[in-house]
Amino acid sequence: MDFPLSREAAVRAEELIPGGVNSPVRSFSGVDAPPITALKGEGSFLLDLDGNTYLDYLMCWGALIFGHADPEVTEAVAEAAAGGTGFGLSTAVEAELAELIISAIPSIERLRMVNSGTEAVMSAIRVARGFTGRNAVLKFEGCYHGHSDALLAKAGSGLRTFGLPSSAGVPEDFTRHTLIGRFNDLDSVEDLCMEHGEDLAAIVVEPVPGNMGVVEPRNGFLRGLRELADRTGALLIFDEVITGFRVEWGGAQTLYAVTPDLTCLGKIIGGGLPVGAFGGRADVMRLLAPEGPVYQAGTLSGNPVVATAGKITLERLRDERPHDELAARAGRLAAEIEKAARAAEIPVRVERVRSMFTTYFADHEITDAASAQMADFERYGRFFRLLLERGVLLPPSGHETAFVSTCHTDDRIAETIRAIHSVFDAL
Repeated sequence: MDFPLSREAAVRAEELIPGGVNSPVRSFSGVDAPPITALKGEGSFLLDLDGNTYLDYLMCWGALIFGHADPEVTEAVAEAAAGGTGFGLSTAVEAELAELIISAIPSIERLRMVNSGTEAVMSAIRVARGFTGRNAVLKFEGCYHGHSDALLAKAGSGLRTFGLPSSAGVPEDFTRHTLIGRFNDLDSVEDLCMEHGEDLAAIVVEPVPGNMGVVEPRNGFLRGLRELADRTGALLIFDEVITGFRVEWGGAQTLYAVTPDLTCLGKIIGGGLPVGAFGGRADVMRLLAPEGPVYQAGTLSGNPVVATAGKITLERLRDERPHDELAARAGRLAAEIEKAARAAEIPVRVERVRSMFTTYFADHEITDAASAQMADFERYGRFFRLLLERGVLLPPSGHETAFVSTCHTDDRIAETIRAIHSVFDAL
């Protein structure tokens, strides 16, 4: 498999764009491979500039639950765009999308649309601070909540890939109100709450982390966060940008039966277009302007083309409920990866929650950022490259999450399994 046109495109991009990418996770440096340049997608397949075809388990980092270029979504987007790509005024479809989200997630009584997951979490924290009159926010090492200044402290995703504990350009004053807990360790959270509880505005967490790789919450962990938030008077914020509508129709909070005060969404609710949203208790959300004193705005928030793509996607998810089937297919893949690894006598753990999974080259339990970081990422890079040669695309970082879509049929799963066994023979 060769990539001359992708290489040429990458060189040109590097002359124009920092690092040649508009998001660090698109760099293939974490797997020591030249980046491929996407041309188009169809269903479970992605085609690059050089004509190479891949079975894609990135799925736009989880946004495409119905696969690439889903006909219903693309037709609806084309029709909406033909009527105008934006107005700077409200449209009916915004409320229709909000109604679908609210009907699926009982904890959301009021919703505000934004344009990215970063905006969603940043805005939810501002509302929480306005509601409580407090400053401190507790997050978890390895959980990534976007690139707003206060949350780039021991974050996951690209920061972990490049070994950066934080980010240059973020003054210490911006993170001095950010407290860091250990995921799956309630004692660490309780200690922080005892010390800072009177100033704690919010506890923000990915209920299923996806940016240090998948880590399943231990039994009782999320419920314990709910109890600590209640005890301190802080708000509990679930960052469901990845898990929302991915793990279940009502998100991870439905799956684990824990109710947050605020929820942040993205990815799937835009049908693959740029999107974010945050919502929750009506008494909290009423603080947003123009009703209240907490200001937040966006010219393109609730864009009619994006809202249309999201509406079509959520209507299908509501009617089809494919989550169990997707989980079963991801489960088959995970089991075969571990089976092939055992046969090759290579230590591997596949951590999976429903249709999300991460392959860790490790022989220890993965429970938090520290244990995830101990995996063998050099070996993951070779695993990635060998699969790519066989036409299977996984995330170009061992810190990230793979996703199964409805287009990953039984035949496609079987094809992937054959490639996996071939790769472990080579490894």
